[in-house]
Amino acid sequence: MSPADGGGGVKRRTAHIVLHVVLLAVFLGLIAWASVVLSPQAARLMKRPEEFRSFIDSYGPASALIFIFVQAVQVVVFVIPGEIVQVAGGYIFGPWLGTLYSVAGILVGTMIAFFAARIFGYSLVRAIISPKKLDRLYSLINNPKSEIAMFVLFLVPGIPKDSLVYISGVTPIKPARFFLVSMIARFPALWGSTYIGANLQEKDYLPVWILSGVSLVLFVAGVLNRDRLIAWLHRLRRRGDGAPPEG
Repeated sequence: MSPADGGGGVKRRTAHIVLHVVLLAVFLGLIAWASVVLSPQAARLMKRPEEFRSFIDSYGPASALIFIFVQAVQVVVFVIPGEIVQVAGGYIFGPWLGTLYSVAGILVGTMIAFFAARIFGYSLVRAIISPKKLDRLYSLINNPKSEIAMFVLFLVPGIPKDSLVYISGVTPIKPARFFLVSMIARFPALWGSTYIGANLQEKDYLPVWILSGVSLVLFVAGVLNRDRLIAWLHRLRRRGDGAPPEG
């Protein structure tokens, strides 16, 4: 290879690194802007269901697409709790369409976050997820047989699911398999939140109180037992790998 060819290769690598850094900075800047400016406004609006409904309805035929966009942004930015968006979806569109549109938005947001992590790698994931959380969850799901752990983590309330999407992007799991496992695991909680919103709109408060109570209990149980659950999944993975249990 001639010196000229070598120089051209260095220039191409340098240009690639510069482009990578610029695009990463743009992506992180958009997340920061949405977290600081957009998310608080959206959260306030969604806590006032009639106002949020008026906002969505103002887009006419495109109202469903706007809601799907809001749900997708929630996954990518993950400052606003997803349950708030899903409850709002049920309030506006009813249980069936609300669930459908939330599923569509979550899937779009999940794909964006997953492939962003796959493209930018650890430089993105480390910038938005604490080192402690990253180490604990990455070591658990960075395994060819990680589908069971992923399913449990996405199913149990109180686990940071949107953070898991970014972490999963830097693991060897196949995208289609990840999207299928995570969406199936998320569906029960998603349906429950949407159903709460639909009953709020109908002013049928008994199911709302029952489901909200059950959700709160499950969420608190998930938060309180999160460390135990993750430790149990680690032991399960080690047994599956044939490694002796620790301690």
